[in-house]
Amino acid sequence: MHPLEMRANNTHGFLITFCGLDGCGKTTMLERLKSDLEFRHKVFVTKQPTEFVRRSDIFRTYMDYPDHSAYDYRSLSLLAASDRLQHVNKVIEPEMRKGKIVLSDRYYYSCLANLRARGYLSDKWIYEISRSVIRPDAAFFLDVPVDTAVSRVRSRSSEKDRYIDMELQYRLREEYLKICEANGGILIPTGISQDDSYALIKEAIGKVMAR
Repeated sequence: MHPLEMRANNTHGFLITFCGLDGCGKTTMLERLKSDLEFRHKVFVTKQPTEFVRRSDIFRTYMDYPDHSAYDYRSLSLLAASDRLQHVNKVIEPEMRKGKIVLSDRYYYSCLANLRARGYLSDKWIYEISRSVIRPDAAFFLDVPVDTAVSRVRSRSSEKDRYIDMELQYRLREEYLKICEANGGILIPTGISQDDSYALIKEAIGKVMAR
């Protein structure tokens, strides 16, 4: 796998991203980090894709139903990629220029993982768009066994009946691991205790902030 070419962060702020399967612990770890950082820094928390994509018919179809025959997944992927590009350039970067630490729940890497997990391995456009996206100062990839992640999702009252393609989840996990390795990401196991996982994140953040 080729690494994504991304543009450098030329602001006074920091960009820290969290990617991984639904149920891997992204939001939990992000919120803990936010609480710690806010004592000394200005923090901006955001999420990708934005509500513009999340409310779209195509996104809801892929999230909620097993039959996706009405759509080509690349249409959703292009929509999500353009949304992330807009979000980075018009929301994330302006906050970083104010000297803030931006914490993002998911990032452009998730677009690539989902595209590849569905068999689109040769599409070049996703690599071309990434050149206009800022490279994170720390890109965390939270890894957990698929069964554990799905069990966590099912434990949420709002998602207990959600459709989940198990085979896709296994492929997604493998793609996230490949993307993490190819792009200098930081792999955080979250099948262990929350405190142990968070300790690894805090250690990595300390190194980033000391640069």
